[in-house]
Amino acid sequence: MVLHFLVQGRVQGVGFRWFVHREASELELRGWVRNTEDGDVEVVAAGSADDLDELRQSLRRGPRGSRVDRLIEHHLDEKEGKNLGSFQIEGAW
Repeated sequence: MVLHFLVQGRVQGVGFRWFVHREASELELRGWVRNTEDGDVEVVAAGSADDLDELRQSLRRGPRGSRVDRLIEHHLDEKEGKNLGSFQIEGAW
């Protein structure tokens, strides 16, 4: 199963990408997380339905100092997940 999430709220400048990376890595999900130019955080994750459900709960909670106002979710075609490697942060220095 492959899901795309868009997390809106106070999610940049609060360690949100690192939080997502840690949570997704612990669940052994494949995919990536990155900031958007609009101030949101975008996540693509592939794995089992149970593990993705756990990630969803983490995204709603967020790290300390964040505020999640909205979580938008879309299912992606399975072929979208074929080239995903171990979970990583995109655009991080």
